[in-house]
Amino acid sequence: MSDGTSGWTSAWTLADAESTYALHTWGDGFFHVNAAGNVAVRPLEGSDLSVDIAQVVEKARAQGSTLPLIIRFQDVLRARVRRLNAAFRQAITDAGFTGTYQSIYPIKVNQLHEVVSEVLDAGSEFNLGLECGSKTELIATLPLVSDQRLLLCNGVKDQTMLELMLRAQMMGQSVLPVIEKFSEFEHAMKLADQFGMRPRLGVRVKLTTRGAGRWFESGGSSSKFGLTMPELMRLVRELESRNMGDSLELLHFHLGSQISEIRVLRSAVREMGHIYADFRLRGLNIRYLDVGGGLGVNYGGDYGGTESSVNYSLAEYANAIVFAIQEICSDRKVAPPVLLSESGRAITAHHSMLVVPVLGVHRQDMQPLATTQQQTPPVVMRMREAFAEAQKFETVPLLLEAWHDAQEAKSHGEQLARLGYLDVEGLAELDALYWHTGREVLRKLRAADLSPVPLEQQQLEEHLTDLYLGDFSVFHSILDHWAIGQIFPVMPLHRLNEKPNRRGVVVDLTCDSDGKISKYVRENSTSQWLPLHVFEPGEAYYLGIFLVGAYQEILGDAHNLFGRVNEVHVYARDKVDGNFYIEESIRGVSVKEMLAQVQYFPNELDRLMSEFVKRRIAADAVKPDDGIGFLNFYTALFEGSTYCDSDC
Repeated sequence: MSDGTSGWTSAWTLADAESTYALHTWGDGFFHVNAAGNVAVRPLEGSDLSVDIAQVVEKARAQGSTLPLIIRFQDVLRARVRRLNAAFRQAITDAGFTGTYQSIYPIKVNQLHEVVSEVLDAGSEFNLGLECGSKTELIATLPLVSDQRLLLCNGVKDQTMLELMLRAQMMGQSVLPVIEKFSEFEHAMKLADQFGMRPRLGVRVKLTTRGAGRWFESGGSSSKFGLTMPELMRLVRELESRNMGDSLELLHFHLGSQISEIRVLRSAVREMGHIYADFRLRGLNIRYLDVGGGLGVNYGGDYGGTESSVNYSLAEYANAIVFAIQEICSDRKVAPPVLLSESGRAITAHHSMLVVPVLGVHRQDMQPLATTQQQTPPVVMRMREAFAEAQKFETVPLLLEAWHDAQEAKSHGEQLARLGYLDVEGLAELDALYWHTGREVLRKLRAADLSPVPLEQQQLEEHLTDLYLGDFSVFHSILDHWAIGQIFPVMPLHRLNEKPNRRGVVVDLTCDSDGKISKYVRENSTSQWLPLHVFEPGEAYYLGIFLVGAYQEILGDAHNLFGRVNEVHVYARDKVDGNFYIEESIRGVSVKEMLAQVQYFPNELDRLMSEFVKRRIAADAVKPDDGIGFLNFYTALFEGSTYCDSDC
């Protein structure tokens, strides 16, 4: 039995590794452990081609990339686009639905140009459209659409945005402003009158159905955006009075991101379906019914115990929408709409992962150093005796007695130290022996396999956990974990043919105590610690943080001035050396660029430091060569990474 983890047989297998880190829960068929004991990805649909992630890391480093490193598997991105559209096509066939479906990618999920371009290319055969939510996003996406590709604009719209969209419509682009407030409708109609045009509009509706999951307040009658029923009817009557009923082309609702329960979606779709049918029977030629975002991703953990899981599959999601609208349209004898969904998280989450090198490990139970004092303090002798008893005893009552003796000696020793009666050498040995005693007691209590688990064992399980220092920032790379407790799968990228025998918590480079990963995916549950291998200084040990492709790279902040990391874009191919190639490498932000973002400019810093060095040389406080050497070393760092060197 391992001293760091429990519940595994001695015959450790690759299947044990996949089960321990719950790959089948969150991997969606893309990730697995290969025969070499490394995490690998199968990015190509219908192919067993497997790309070893450790080999990708080594190739990226050989080409000049440094760690930490974002790896984008572009084929996974394309596969997610195809899976989404295939699920709706199958649902349409099964339901006998006579309408069609178009997927919409909301770029707020990941606005990076390479990501948007890949999504558009993968979705070209499905006529995939885009959604934007701000002036800057509108300006970025407008050149990417045409008379065929749809662009929706949600969120608050000022006069400039409305004018730009209406002018784009006059140019023949399929751009639909989705009215979120009645005042936007009024502004849009005034502009349309000025241009002498018939505008094309969508409208977001406040439904009575509320969402399910962390973002449930995005839906329902108290949601931030959308028109109430009275406002919606006022808008419709205004259009009818102008003989412009056909200007209303789209009805939209949004229940919030990461919908956790399918029953809530079904309820909202039925509610919106009847509104659609009412307006069609009224004579309005509404073309699109947009169910918004919310298609969830299984990040791991037990459904019901975490908001990072969902209780439905992609197929069930598509069926819930298509079958409900088909039934309503058939019963009420109205033409079916073009169904739209804005599934950003479900498209992008899986394709991107973060590689984090471990820089060092802090253990509570470090090797004790015997005091060099001529006479060992009595309290230290008591702790030595408790440790010897923990090594000798095998029965649970005697083990617990040894642990209680150690706890009492620790408490007494700390009190003596506060009063000045125990020096630092004695306190150091006392502390180290205390944790070694706890480790020995815990090892034997685990072997006893007690039920219920004693309180002492529970406390030791919590405290005897190693801190693995990773070269990354939680606040930049997985901000949602710190901000809202979002779970992200974390696991070693190699050595998985070895049984992990340490319990670890992954901490980052920042100076904050909450700069750590505090919850980990396990099979059907979550844990406050992660099974990890013994870290050997000087040897590479890489951890992977998965499913970071949605929101994290956009939300990440500049805490402690850690900036964007290096990234590589990877494609899998059968006929290339190593079965993959790196299509593009993008350098992370430099110290100079990060400083400029907070208005520290290198030229000014260089000037100030040069003046300081000159003053020190003039005062004969330092030798000229030493002063100039220091200045050159300082200024050379401007071009370097904001993260640690590999030997940090």
